[in-house]
Amino acid sequence: MTDSPPVLVITSLGDVTADLVLNELYGRGVPAVRLDPAADFPGPARVSARIGGAGLTGELTTATRHLDLSAVRSVYWRRPTPYADPRQAETPGQRFAVEQSRVGYTGILTALPGALHVNDPLRNRAADHKPAQLTTAARLGLAVPETLITNVPEDARKFVADQGRVIYKPVRGVHLRGEDGRNRTIWTSLVQADEIDDSVALCPHLFQVCVPKTADIRLAAVGNRMFASRIDTDGDHVDWRYDQGLITCSPIPVPRTIRDAVQSYLHAFGLLFGAFDFALDGDGRWWFLECNPNGQWAFVDDPTTQAIASALADTLLKGSTT
Repeated sequence: MTDSPPVLVITSLGDVTADLVLNELYGRGVPAVRLDPAADFPGPARVSARIGGAGLTGELTTATRHLDLSAVRSVYWRRPTPYADPRQAETPGQRFAVEQSRVGYTGILTALPGALHVNDPLRNRAADHKPAQLTTAARLGLAVPETLITNVPEDARKFVADQGRVIYKPVRGVHLRGEDGRNRTIWTSLVQADEIDDSVALCPHLFQVCVPKTADIRLAAVGNRMFASRIDTDGDHVDWRYDQGLITCSPIPVPRTIRDAVQSYLHAFGLLFGAFDFALDGDGRWWFLECNPNGQWAFVDDPTTQAIASALADTLLKGSTT
């Protein structure tokens, strides 16, 4: 380690997005420590934090690094391994350990004195709710498709019948494990009124007018710097994520009105980063679909990918200004 304050990167192995930022930091000679709390503790990593008159002090040790907690300049929160479900633990002691780990390790890392967080995981969680996203976007002047969130089957059927071309998507993205042990994703899909049955009553479902789009847009915002990519799909696909082998990404300029609204959106949720999805219609209008406060961006065109990695490294290197 050098004497330069280190950057802590919280993510799992195999995270290509985080790898790009780590490589950018290493290339600048910035010390960076990668940590995956749910996987590294209590195995190769150890932590001891003391809180008192001097605030929070202590040390964190991984298999390859030794870190002074009070020296961390910034934390990049990406995609750490989820903690185990305590309800699946075999013994009360194991359930206790999982819950204490979840709160203890995350609590220490979010309380690092003077460190900048991109983004604070508590703010990520608050910004991950689609009802809040859509409401905030509409309030800030972004175009939002008419949306119904309901567990009333008759209301869902009427909405679809009245609006015509409507899509369904989960209120929150979820991976479901199939019988073969592989994860399954529920993709955005078109829905007909006669397809809606009483199972809608089991939980809230999100129905939304389908924008007659000519392309999709993924916009990565890093503070006041914005990088937008137009996503064109080979064929008529409602959800471009279903087969990314069919997409082509190219840079697209961000209109001033969108830039201002996105900046206000980040401020409203206390975020420094957000991955925004828009639908682009034939009139050139950008329709807000959602914002993942910790979304992917490594799949877009290479120049844009590198620009985003560089912007994140700039932010992490600058650290907190308070």
